Amino acid sequence: MRKIIVGAFVTLDGVMQAPGGPEEDPTGGFAFGGWVAVPWDDSMGQRMDALFAEPFDLLLGRTTYEIFAAHWPYVEDELAAKFNAATKYVATSSGQPLAWQNSVAITGDVPAEVARLKEEDGPTLIIQGSSVLIQSLLKEGLIDEFRLLIFPLVLGSGKRLFGDGTVPAALKLVDSRTSSTGVVMATYLPDGKVMTGSFALEEPTDAEIARREEMKKEAA
Repeated sequence: MRKIIVGAFVTLDGVMQAPGGPEEDPTGGFAFGGWVAVPWDDSMGQRMDALFAEPFDLLLGRTTYEIFAAHWPYVEDELAAKFNAATKYVATSSGQPLAWQNSVAITGDVPAEVARLKEEDGPTLIIQGSSVLIQSLLKEGLIDEFRLLIFPLVLGSGKRLFGDGTVPAALKLVDSRTSSTGVVMATYLPDGKVMTGSFALEEPTDAEIARREEMKKEAA
């Protein structure tokens, strides 16, 4: 069985849109493309090298695929060679051909097709970017690991890692380091359901009871 890892750059408010440059993805009027470049340091490069150190295939949404396909085939370095050689599974509803070598379209019921891929023998499936694809896989519990670089930025709007409709779930932190520029590099695994508790008094005060009644009216 194959594992699915999300490797993502995110801000403190969860935005993951256009980390690499202003022209990468300006959809929705996004004005902060390239927010990763200035805080980048060697430790983050080492973190990304570790992500791609073992054999992998890429699992991408169509937008991220187009960004990658316009870049990586024209670069000559070790990571480019790995990306070009890897199989690229692309979730797409477009009839346009996938020109980048070793690309395979996933159409129709994408989560079901990805679940089938997971059952096959093969290398780890790594998702980069692809916020829409991530949302669909989160709803089906198909993601096995999150390797996040969390940047000390708040952008207010943009495509998010955990968007509207995300299924509530607990995560377990299994590794964490901090870059010289304050970027938290953390690995999380799914950890079951969200558990809740309470710090309220066992016997609520009259003021608390009244407050709760007011909250019920507002929630109605």
